[in-house]
Amino acid sequence: MMFFGLVLFLDFGADDDLLLTDCGAILFFNRYLTVQYCPVFNLWFHCMYLEKKIAVVIPAHNEEKLIGKVIETMPDYVDLIVVIDDRSQDQTVAIVQSLALSNKKIVCLEHKQNRGVGAAIATGYIWARDHQVDVTAVMAADFQMDPEDLPRILEPVCKDECDYTKGNRLFRGESWGMIPTYRYIGNSFLSLFTKIASGYWHVADSQSGYTAISLQALNALKLEAIYPRYGMPNDLLISLNIANMRVRDISIRPVYNVGEVSGIKVKKVLFTIPL
Repeated sequence: MMFFGLVLFLDFGADDDLLLTDCGAILFFNRYLTVQYCPVFNLWFHCMYLEKKIAVVIPAHNEEKLIGKVIETMPDYVDLIVVIDDRSQDQTVAIVQSLALSNKKIVCLEHKQNRGVGAAIATGYIWARDHQVDVTAVMAADFQMDPEDLPRILEPVCKDECDYTKGNRLFRGESWGMIPTYRYIGNSFLSLFTKIASGYWHVADSQSGYTAISLQALNALKLEAIYPRYGMPNDLLISLNIANMRVRDISIRPVYNVGEVSGIKVKKVLFTIPL
């Protein structure tokens, strides 16, 4: 909904501002989000995050314990929550479908057979590409990705500063104490091999799945050919480099011991990286 006429600009600080129009409409905006209030109807209207349509893809397999928490804590500025169930044997789908009854942002896609986390993400990417979503993020269904980090993952892609951002849990000093030692060391080795294979020498923490990708990049990739299982992040980086896409690391907070169960086997992932 658009409002025209005299506009009064009020500065309430470096991060939060208000715009008052002569018809009484109020626009509240900050660094990331703009929302609009119409006093005639006493309604708030959600506006796009940095002028972009945002989707979050959530691959899920037997995540009944935490999938609800992931969805319920999703930031309001996310336009679409696309859950891809990879043939779960528990109540994951039932929980998502129940939440979708009261949250029209939720889209639930189901694999008829278990195909792997990479294939689930690819299914979400294909859906986002086909629905012309400007920026598509990926978050895990086990609540290991802090929603407060999402703006920093999204912003460089929304501003066309890069085509793909990837969270890096290894940047922070507290990571050594928060990430299980065997995973920290294994991740470091995997990241080294991925640097060699992909050519992105500035990128670390290759196994981090907290990412955002532009529509342009999705259109440039052969999404149906992406590696279907846990080696997917490594394979995707190689494909992005071949397509000459810009990639940036973003420091994020590691989240562990919230009830998640890891299915990653370092040896198995290592042998999926094409060197």
